[in-house]
Amino acid sequence: MLAHARALLASSPQGRTAYIDADLRDPAAILASAELGETLDLTRPVALSLIAVFHFIPDSADPHGIAARLLDALPPGSYLALSHATADFDPGAEQLAATYRARGVSMTMRGRAAVERFFGGLELVEPGVVAAQRWRPDDPTSGAVADAQVSGYGGLARKP
Repeated sequence: MLAHARALLASSPQGRTAYIDADLRDPAAILASAELGETLDLTRPVALSLIAVFHFIPDSADPHGIAARLLDALPPGSYLALSHATADFDPGAEQLAATYRARGVSMTMRGRAAVERFFGGLELVEPGVVAAQRWRPDDPTSGAVADAQVSGYGGLARKP
């Protein structure tokens, strides 16, 4: 990850990228980082992409509070894109979380209501929080991937 970040850092000014070596569980440190302030203009809308990350944050670390603190720092018109693992479509997916936990890695499968809470106070973009592969597929008539094969929700919302 660090090598990829370094390559991006050498990109053009139009593709300006910064790498912040921080713990997502410490949003204050992320928001206070010089790299963030030098790269993003937080007076203009930005996108916060939290893709496949919060299922690694246990409830005890308050993932919903972390998301809220990050969103609070963003101006109106900003977007939150989020995906999250779930066992809603296949209870057997909980075995994946158990495998991670057995190896010392926290993993929490969350249901639809818990995933929807990340978007609280935001304006969900249609089709809302759905199985990730069903969120505006490129070709809705193509052979659909079963929800149980993906076992994750995805959504996009705008901060009013």
